[in-house]
Amino acid sequence: MPTQSPRVNVVLDNLLYQNVRLLAEKDNVSLSAKVRDLLKEALEIQEDIVLSVFAEKREKSWSDADTLTHDDVWS
Repeated sequence: MPTQSPRVNVVLDNLLYQNVRLLAEKDNVSLSAKVRDLLKEALEIQEDIVLSVFAEKREKSWSDADTLTHDDVWS
């Protein structure tokens, strides 16, 4: 049964194509699987960057006076 997964067509320059093809061969996976995995990794990196910026903003506004102790929370 054919897969119903969405498809994306991408045009790559020759050098990028050759690099991805070499990575796919090295990992013994299809070109499609390698592009999918690289895209997942890139999205995770972007998510980490956004969360890092969010955490830095929270850290700058941190106030020890406003924090709750363990006992305050669990008692």
